[in-house]
Amino acid sequence: MNRIECDIAIVGGGMAGSALACALADSACRIVLIDNTEHKPFKPDAFFDPRVVALSAASQQFLEQLGAWKFILAQRVSPFERMQVWDAEGTAQVCFDAAEVQQPALGYIVENSLVVAALQQRLQNASNVNCLCPDTVTGLHDDEKAPQCELVLQSGNTVHCQLVIAADGAQSALRTLAGIKTVEWDYGHTAVVATVRTAHTHERTARQRFMASGPLAFLPLRDNSGDEHWSSIVWSTAPDCAQSLLEMSQTEFAAQLGNAFEHKLGDIIEVRGRSGFPLRQRHARAYHQGRVVLIGDSAHTIHPLAGQGVNLGFMDVKVLAEELLDAMTRQLPLAHPVVLKRYQRRRRGDNLSMTATMELFQRLFARRELPLRWLRNTGMRGIDALPAVKRKIMRGAMGL
Repeated sequence: MNRIECDIAIVGGGMAGSALACALADSACRIVLIDNTEHKPFKPDAFFDPRVVALSAASQQFLEQLGAWKFILAQRVSPFERMQVWDAEGTAQVCFDAAEVQQPALGYIVENSLVVAALQQRLQNASNVNCLCPDTVTGLHDDEKAPQCELVLQSGNTVHCQLVIAADGAQSALRTLAGIKTVEWDYGHTAVVATVRTAHTHERTARQRFMASGPLAFLPLRDNSGDEHWSSIVWSTAPDCAQSLLEMSQTEFAAQLGNAFEHKLGDIIEVRGRSGFPLRQRHARAYHQGRVVLIGDSAHTIHPLAGQGVNLGFMDVKVLAEELLDAMTRQLPLAHPVVLKRYQRRRRGDNLSMTATMELFQRLFARRELPLRWLRNTGMRGIDALPAVKRKIMRGAMGL
């Protein structure tokens, strides 16, 4: 059993946790990053990871600042220049184009595993970051009278630090150990994800069809050869329907998917990596308790219909890193209430606002009453006819 001393312990080596370690790399504080999996280098010759993220321009710029974006570009990334959204129960649609806001892309589709691998590669040159992987936190002792917080690890080691960052995901064990409560509810949806090959190329366009049963999104992918026939799909639907989709043969699923998507990209000619996961909204009642602070999915999860979850998480990381670096400059304790309250104040409002917006969209498009269908279609036509409004929406979604 070893006693490990550090200033900050980050629990969770996914996108948020690894990004925070990168943001604090080469600073004056000693960091321990704890994760229950051993991270391996990304294999560019492997097939697409079925779990992808839609990075906003702001997230891309942040990853560039961290020094991780160059590693992503060296492997593979799928920029999308346009987005098309339409209502299944009507004829209206909204089309967004990056050219309208003088940007090269509206966003970037990147595999989850590649983002994590790029961040981990950046950390290899960080002399102040010690990665304990794989290992798991089994206990937390945060006595305000004690000079440090103590984490007990499954390996038998203990980590003693000034501040603990919970970046261990939606089912955060550390959030529970810290006694931080959440407000949450089930969307009554399961997201079916897969990678599919279509007869027509996607033309670097993200597409989303809103149905009463839930949204269906096609996110464009591009492999290393430049092939643009592949897309990552996210199909949100009722759990029993999702289970049926997962149990179908590939031929049956391809036919159902093609019909649901109105064959916008022709026939679905290949399906790989089908899986499903339940969708649940949650938001922590507080982003910090004692010497524990939450970031990313540990603090909030939202419906994936706009792909904003990971972008909110990266903005949590950016703001918390700014506050911690400022605390070091001002020689304040890292867990000082002023530091953690400033982080919560800067992030909680934005996160709650996005949560409320996604909830509104999800409920609005799930309703089938004629007046609401008319309102949806009229609103979409109105937005599509107002370039200034579309530009404002695009810049907001891109974080610009």
